[in-house]
Amino acid sequence: MMRAPPCTPDQLYWERSITTVANNTRADGRDFLRAAAAAQVRTHTECFDLKDANDALIALKHKSIRGAAVLMAPRD
Repeated sequence: MMRAPPCTPDQLYWERSITTVANNTRADGRDFLRAAAAAQVRTHTECFDLKDANDALIALKHKSIRGAAVLMAPRD
């Protein structure tokens, strides 16, 4: 077995995450959307085709997206 190369702390702590709401029920979603509408929550998103995921990552890296980047899967 090969040894792992040494890492510095700055290499270890730049974690990324993907967030999902898949563990909620439909009722939870409806309740949340009602509460968000009542609070007049406004969201900002920029959609990218899945094939353009690299462009989305570059835009996120350069902080050129206001809000969240959304990857859209093909509908076929």
